[in-house]
Amino acid sequence: MARIKGKDTLPERQVAALLSPHGLSWESHAADLPGRPDLVFRDAKVVVFVDGDFWHGWRFPQWRDKLSVEWEAKIKRNRERDVRNQRKLRRMGWKVVRLWEHQICDNPDSAKRRVLVALGLEPLMELLT
Repeated sequence: MARIKGKDTLPERQVAALLSPHGLSWESHAADLPGRPDLVFRDAKVVVFVDGDFWHGWRFPQWRDKLSVEWEAKIKRNRERDVRNQRKLRRMGWKVVRLWEHQICDNPDSAKRRVLVALGLEPLMELLT
């Protein structure tokens, strides 16, 4: 597990590449915010988490029984921590965008639009079409 990167992952770099042409600037992994969000847009009070499907437990109840007790506990703790951090951020007045690894790979334009909508740079109706 020591070799698993927590920063500058491929999905994070993909999101950055999607947002860069829009002239946006952000802070990465802000230590002063709960959960150290992957992308922080302070002026807009928007944070983006780029979550790996395995590590953050996408559809965890469907596959948790295939894991050892230790791995199941690890993923469960990750998910609980994610919920706590998201609640803290919202209480602090931040908008939270959570992008899953598979969403970025399967539909990068949709992932990009979700961030732009949260930043108020694209109308919500665009997201629905």
